[in-house]
Amino acid sequence: MRHRPLRNTARGNLPSELGRFVGRGAELAGLGRLLESSRLVTVTGVGGVGKSRLVLAAARAAASGGREAHRDGVWLAELASVRDPALLELTVAGALGLTDHTTRPPREVLTGHLAGRRLLLVLDGFEQLVEETADLVRELLRACPGLRVLAAGRRPLDLDGERAFPLAPPAPEEALALLAERLRAADPEFTVTGANRPALVELCARLDGIPLALELAAGRLRTLSPEQVLARLEDRFALLTGGARGGLPRHRALRTAIGWSHELCTAAERLMWARLSVFAGRFDLDAAEYVCAGPDLHADEVLDLVGELLAQSLLVREETPAGVRYRMLETVRAYGAGWLESLGDAGRLRRRHRDWYMGLATWCELDWFSPRQEAVAALVEAELGNLRLALECCLDEPDEAHLGQYLAGTLWFFWAGCGRLTEGRHWLDRSLEAAEQPVEYEASRLKALWVLGYVAALQGDAVASMSALYECRDAAARTGNAVAAAYAVHRLGCLALVSDDMARAGELLGAALERYRAAGELNSSVLMCQVELAMALAFQGDLAGAATLCGEVREICEERGERWTKAYALYVLAYAALDAGGTAEARRLLTECVAINHAFHDLVGLVLALELLALVTAAEGDAAEAAVLQGAAEPMWGGVGLQLFGSGYFNAPRLMCRERAGELLGTERYAACAAEGRVLSREALVVRALRGPGERGGTVPAPRPAWRGGPRGSRVSRRAAADQP
Repeated sequence: MRHRPLRNTARGNLPSELGRFVGRGAELAGLGRLLESSRLVTVTGVGGVGKSRLVLAAARAAASGGREAHRDGVWLAELASVRDPALLELTVAGALGLTDHTTRPPREVLTGHLAGRRLLLVLDGFEQLVEETADLVRELLRACPGLRVLAAGRRPLDLDGERAFPLAPPAPEEALALLAERLRAADPEFTVTGANRPALVELCARLDGIPLALELAAGRLRTLSPEQVLARLEDRFALLTGGARGGLPRHRALRTAIGWSHELCTAAERLMWARLSVFAGRFDLDAAEYVCAGPDLHADEVLDLVGELLAQSLLVREETPAGVRYRMLETVRAYGAGWLESLGDAGRLRRRHRDWYMGLATWCELDWFSPRQEAVAALVEAELGNLRLALECCLDEPDEAHLGQYLAGTLWFFWAGCGRLTEGRHWLDRSLEAAEQPVEYEASRLKALWVLGYVAALQGDAVASMSALYECRDAAARTGNAVAAAYAVHRLGCLALVSDDMARAGELLGAALERYRAAGELNSSVLMCQVELAMALAFQGDLAGAATLCGEVREICEERGERWTKAYALYVLAYAALDAGGTAEARRLLTECVAINHAFHDLVGLVLALELLALVTAAEGDAAEAAVLQGAAEPMWGGVGLQLFGSGYFNAPRLMCRERAGELLGTERYAACAAEGRVLSREALVVRALRGPGERGGTVPAPRPAWRGGPRGSRVSRRAAADQP
């Protein structure tokens, strides 16, 4: 009951190159050789020298080389916006596309995932968490012999076996080529001529060839001649170098370039630059208009100012799955943040930033129950860095803990639905451990409690789940909060369902639905409650009642354009169809279910559907394919927790399939087919699962009759339930 938009392929997540990579041929070749012989290579150098571009170019070369050392892909984790050490492992796991719903420490999840793989992990921008990153890399390299790490930062990690690759500014000719390339991006007719070459060469030398400084200079050369730029740079060199005396010249040159760009901005552009520094990573225009507007800067001016900062290379425009985003390079952002502090306006801007993202989360929660679910998931994923910053802002002030509880609770659909349970647990625990708030904010605490209970239940932590849910239920009764009480009862019913207490689950889930109706609630949670009640009925033998409930859910979902809950309704309908002997109908329902779950990256829904689809495949007579699907499902459960929740009822189709396929194939053949499935990537598995019997090639096996009594009544089902502790 979680989902996440599909972001990564099996071979990596490297972004497309925004601009042509100029020069650095010798450095790129040298870095490639180091990566062949060393498991840890760290590119170091001053900010703006081009570390990120070089490591990304090297990573792309590694990804396209087809080497066995990178057979499982090349993956990028961007760490520049991560400030909380507790989020380091979660950020790396997210970059790898990992979905883990257990209570295992994130580091254990990472080592478990990487232990048997051969891949290159790129870590960019770790300098604010050097010790924590070094500790993580050390452990991963020790535990994962097929892992190689390429890092980029201003200093090495200082680990045994590390090969540092100091990156100097490019040679004069390469610096000139880079400057010319950036100028041609704005003016395709631009060429280096005998007339302008001397001034351009001198400008490159004055800026020490630092790529970021040249990028900023290129922005100015759109309106000024090279001679004018040199004159202005000369006037400001002594004033704007900054830093301590005796510092490295290239540090002073970069400071000069940024300070000079700042000096040449208008007062409104400087103010905009400073205020934009409150964002973590990327932001969109709507957010900028709200957060940055205020004294001395009207919202109507923001669009033009963003355009001016883009023209001066102080902002970068990017296309993302959530739409157009802007970002500042970290060095530019840090300069603006320092300016904002000097203006004494940082606190107010942080609060405006927090308020915007609280509003965004509220809107996304409402819009989750709509045809825009996938867009909402992509939006929250894109804004995760800013949402983290907003949560930190809430929790920095004890008297604003209720805001943190509200925000952490409002993001329930992301924590539970998009593969972020561990991070959700982190923020929920932190917000609830904060100082008590006045009673008028009790609703925020109750929401955080039922969401914590839900998250803990999905992680398999029954003790923490019950504690939070009972506290929520009792406090809701005291304060008359009918909505919070309904959610608490619902999640207690969900906990009973996965604990095989079907009678208790049916009682609680039915009561929760009555409470929801009385409170006027209708959303994805309410529909999921009805689906879970249908599961409880189906497991107790009332398949007709279960099908009726899920038919209603399916109809509402199709009217509203809701797909996440619909997938679970399809699962129950397929279960009922298979019980009635309708293998073709069951397959049709399950293939739609698999497609939806895969698109949402809903690991639990996907693995449940695959388990049942394996049984359908066995009923169709293709025991070998059924064994492959069962084998493929096994490693997926490692990211979910206890296989099939440790439930005899959920486990019955798996046992039935294994028994039938094993009888037909024999022990050795079954084991070989299951082993074939275990090594399939998730993408390859889904493609395979969506193929019908006539699309697999070879002779189509003759269908076999459905089992007597279906999953609910078979002796395998009864034995599975009885065998549970």
